[in-house]
Amino acid sequence: MAGSLSNAPNPQEKMVSSPDAPAPEPAPASPPTSRKRERSRGRRIVRGLGFGALVLALIVGIGGAAAYWKFNHNIESKALDEADHVVKDDTPKGALNVLFIGSDSRKLKTKGYGKEEGQRSDALMLVHFSKNNTRIDAVQIPRDTLTDLPACDDTGSGAFAGGPQQMINSALAGGPACSVRAVEQLSGVHINHFVQLDFDGFASMVNALGGVKVCLNQAMVDPDAKLNLPAGKQKLKGKDALALARTRHAVGDGSDIGRLGHQQVVMSSIISQARSAGTLTRPDRLFKFINALTSSITVDDGISSIPKLTSLAQRARSVDDSDIRFITMPNGTAPTDPNRVVKTADADTIFAAIAKDKKVPVEGSEDEKKASRETPVKLLNAAQTNGLATAAQASMSTLGYTISGIENAQKPAKTTRIFVDGTPEAMATADAINRDFGFMADVVVHSSGMTGVWLILGADRIEGGVQPKAPKAVKATTRTASDSLCA
Repeated sequence: MAGSLSNAPNPQEKMVSSPDAPAPEPAPASPPTSRKRERSRGRRIVRGLGFGALVLALIVGIGGAAAYWKFNHNIESKALDEADHVVKDDTPKGALNVLFIGSDSRKLKTKGYGKEEGQRSDALMLVHFSKNNTRIDAVQIPRDTLTDLPACDDTGSGAFAGGPQQMINSALAGGPACSVRAVEQLSGVHINHFVQLDFDGFASMVNALGGVKVCLNQAMVDPDAKLNLPAGKQKLKGKDALALARTRHAVGDGSDIGRLGHQQVVMSSIISQARSAGTLTRPDRLFKFINALTSSITVDDGISSIPKLTSLAQRARSVDDSDIRFITMPNGTAPTDPNRVVKTADADTIFAAIAKDKKVPVEGSEDEKKASRETPVKLLNAAQTNGLATAAQASMSTLGYTISGIENAQKPAKTTRIFVDGTPEAMATADAINRDFGFMADVVVHSSGMTGVWLILGADRIEGGVQPKAPKAVKATTRTASDSLCA
């Protein structure tokens, strides 16, 4: 029977998306063979990072550096205790949230980039690794964001009083764990780890790489930052790269939001250079690079060694370029200060999706464009409840899906799953089903014995229903890792 289910899944089937679904249930018996979904293994030039994302970029470049065990002693670590959280740890199993902090937290040797009393985070980025590493969502949080800051006890950096409507970057005065509390308060997302990098480390690592290439659409001049760069392609040393990443006066209206685009150019180039053959095959350059990295970061105890950082790197490497998305936190002008910003309702939608390990549709994004519903869908009722597939047909038809047939499955299933024939069109339709209905179902690829998409409705749909639940597309500035450097 074409739509039957067997008790055991095909040992060759390949799961390509399993965000939050329970353990796999019975699979269609007909398809005898399967094909692994092919993934691009080319160079991943991650684009769209702010200064606070530097360490993410560099971690991606040290995947082969675990042998450099002697660099472990360079890494400074601080505890991240239960008391340092304001959001309970309800992160879905397998998912991971990391806060990346770019800061002026150590005594700087680099001159000419501005001076502030006490330490401040120059940038913050909340990075979400999804379950099974199917995607990475990185949300840049503008340093000028006003929010209510929680108080922090003295953990070596001094106590922080907190208070209503303060700039989020000031929380670092109480140490990185205090920044974790502040971002959790803002986002409602539990943070598992943090990585902090100082300015000198930024400049040192750029120099260790032999400089980085950038592509500027216009000349950048900022006397205060000692920055004077022409338009076009060029190679920058550490000080100039740092100045470009930090300058505000040379960008747009001089706001924190205006400079994020040029920070992204610098970060993209660092990632490309760090992962290039010219770096990885030169022991002298790689040694300087790893030494500069490990000497400049502060992390929590949970990732305070080269092997643990390498494990994080391996997660990043396993994600396709097109599934690494960088999002500037949606924001608006603060009612109390036109020079500051506050998060918007769209930001809350994004943070809520991250907390639940779900994709968020962003207006104009590739995810939204790829949400094709054109591939015919066969519905199989494995819930042993009459009328479930018919109800699903009615709901899906209103959204433009083509239903190729309805059948009862031979065997029952507890959880909903989606089987596809391996074509990009079928994959896009499966992704759209999960997004439109909030199923979070495993997507299983088969290469023979079936065509199109089979939606196996499990017992979880009896209570969960088959009504559309897709969140409204939000407005946000986004990039993916597959964007070119000079886009």
